[in-house]
Amino acid sequence: MPDIQNLKKQAKQIVRWHREGRHTVAAMIRGTLPDCAGLTDGEIMAREFKLADAQRLVARREGFESWAALVTHGERQMVADKPVPYPQTPVLRAAEPYVFVADFRRSLAYYVDVLGFRAALTYGDPPFFGVVVRDAAAICMRQVKRPVMDHSVGGELLSAAIAVSNARLLFLELEARGATIHRPLKREPWHGQGQGNFIVADPDGNLLEFGGRTD
Repeated sequence: MPDIQNLKKQAKQIVRWHREGRHTVAAMIRGTLPDCAGLTDGEIMAREFKLADAQRLVARREGFESWAALVTHGERQMVADKPVPYPQTPVLRAAEPYVFVADFRRSLAYYVDVLGFRAALTYGDPPFFGVVVRDAAAICMRQVKRPVMDHSVGGELLSAAIAVSNARLLFLELEARGATIHRPLKREPWHGQGQGNFIVADPDGNLLEFGGRTD
């Protein structure tokens, strides 16, 4: 069990990072606090973030629902003859797929102008890494010197699979925007009733699958 005083210091440090505008803390907040799960880096950094929020973040990261539960657990450990069993219930909060691109600016423009994402973060001068978001979906983008995915092996090698509330409406939107449609909207035998998906390709051939209702 980590020392409570050290955890208090961690919480204060997180508040200080947020106040200083360090965007690296945004991913930590988004992945740990449920009320921030759908926010972009910019939105997280713009909202008020108190010490109580940071303490709740630290507690959840340690496996507790609240700071009070964490403190109570620590106090019990100090007085009990036997250590209180430490919770072993890790919860996955979110996933952010990576796409690897040859020209960062070109790809960023495609994701924003054609696929309807928004640039939440760019890093580097010139930029070589970034994060694009649309609603609750986020994709990390990294410029590389040579292709990472070998599509010559055959099959549809997906870089990301994204759930959408209505796949048909999104398909019509992206088709009208001029997206490169790798596979049109279709229903497969294994899809649930009224469900389907489609696949688009980005300028580097990364395949993004969107799936959801089709009615």
